[in-house]
Amino acid sequence: MGMAVGGSNGSGGGRRRRGGRNKAIMSEINVTPFVDVMLVLLIIFMVAAPMMTVGVPIDLPETQAKALNSETQPITISVKSDGQIFLQETPIPVEEVAAKLEAIATTGYSERIFVRGDATSPYGVIADVMSRIQEAGFKNIGLVTQPKKDQ
Repeated sequence: MGMAVGGSNGSGGGRRRRGGRNKAIMSEINVTPFVDVMLVLLIIFMVAAPMMTVGVPIDLPETQAKALNSETQPITISVKSDGQIFLQETPIPVEEVAAKLEAIATTGYSERIFVRGDATSPYGVIADVMSRIQEAGFKNIGLVTQPKKDQ
């Protein structure tokens, strides 16, 4: 009276599943939801990027000058039509322009500084701001304008 080693009784020794199907664990990552989220974020940032510029509303004068290429974000000083001065988005008095610039300049006196003057702002205020920047020792000063619209 011997026992069958191979298991000829049809039980399969616990190796076979019912119905004869062998289901393996799926080890693939489904990237479709990830791509969908990335595309939505891309669209959101493309729409929001133009709105992330300096937040002081100014009516810039139009010129035929072309845009400059910039690798770093420059420091921006804005002069509104009523003569109020802003460093980035913070209002400051004209006497503190040079001191504040020296405090926030990361590359020293070679920092790029853009002056945004409203088209209707007094010329004397813009000239005063630019002279204070130059007297402080900054060399890279530029005026920001809008390109002329072709008619």
